[in-house]
Amino acid sequence: MHDEHPILELIRRRTTVEHFDPQHSLDEAEIRDLVRDATRAPSSFNIQHWRFVAVREAGDRERLCEAAYGQAQVRDAAVTFIVLGDLEAVDSLPGIMEEAVRQGALPEGKAKAWVEMARKIYVDEAMARDEVIRSASLAAMTLMLAAEARGLAAGALSGFDAARVRREFGIGERYLPVMLLAVGSPLETTTSRMPRLDVDRVLAFDRWRS
Repeated sequence: MHDEHPILELIRRRTTVEHFDPQHSLDEAEIRDLVRDATRAPSSFNIQHWRFVAVREAGDRERLCEAAYGQAQVRDAAVTFIVLGDLEAVDSLPGIMEEAVRQGALPEGKAKAWVEMARKIYVDEAMARDEVIRSASLAAMTLMLAAEARGLAAGALSGFDAARVRREFGIGERYLPVMLLAVGSPLETTTSRMPRLDVDRVLAFDRWRS
């Protein structure tokens, strides 16, 4: 029997961390590496809607903590990312497709068709918003696994005052705050996991059972 791939071990051991070592820090190069890995996530038409604000200065993390209703991991983690989705990211698609054609990743005709199709789909604001959330979430999960692979820990938070985050960190209406993602060194190692629903409860084949 072949050994299981290390990514499976990461997925199975990962758990949300709430208590970080406040003395631990990450330098700019380490943060860039995490985000570089996160950008390998998939996105619709390769639009890459995700954007990240890396909040690492103590005063800024304190302000972000207050906007997150005092959740201490936002303040104590080495860096807390504000994960954003660009609601106007489709406007960048022609340039992305030009580069894809230049690199030989897509034929020119298909690239043009993708641009036209995406513009038609995402003129619908609700669909654009849904796609932003999907893409940013995929990137956030990829970043969490990248952190785990480096011996770090991560915790995603959806509980925060989005309007205050916008105001405190200069985020315009173009960008949707999707989640906060705290990354750093865990204060204590835990092997306990929150229970998960059984596969048979969440999985159906071919059609959902009523």
